[in-house]
Amino acid sequence: MWIVRVALDRPYIVVVLALLILLMSPVVILRTPTDIFPNINIPVIAVAWQYTGLNPEELEGRLTSVYERILTTTVDNVEHIESTTVNGEAIVKIFLQPNASLDTANAQVTAISQTILRQLPPGTLPPLIINYGASSVPKTTGKFRLKSVRTQFRYRDLRGRH
Repeated sequence: MWIVRVALDRPYIVVVLALLILLMSPVVILRTPTDIFPNINIPVIAVAWQYTGLNPEELEGRLTSVYERILTTTVDNVEHIESTTVNGEAIVKIFLQPNASLDTANAQVTAISQTILRQLPPGTLPPLIINYGASSVPKTTGKFRLKSVRTQFRYRDLRGRH
């Protein structure tokens, strides 16, 4: 209510303030940095292990926890490690310190993965090692699985008709 009274009592002040806002807006807009997807420099290495035939608890005890323990002593600049173990697969994510050398850490992870492969249960496949940063991860992902061969052929037929 007071702002209306000031505007009515002193109209020149309101006009000057409006012109000041109008003139300063382009300067402020040009000086303000904007980025829809900013660069977040948190390097991450994901290591995917496969060993079919083990339930998650056994796979975690025989592979995941042993691998995590070795990673903490051999890889430089580790911030924290996260792992997920499901039937026959273990995914270990190694989060590095910001601005850490991803190439050095990748070389260390690859070397220790090949070294520990001899100590893991027989039949363990070499891991898939993927480098990515927080800003390179897709914003949305989708996945579906076709249950049967009949459904796969039906999907292929439907896809071919378009």
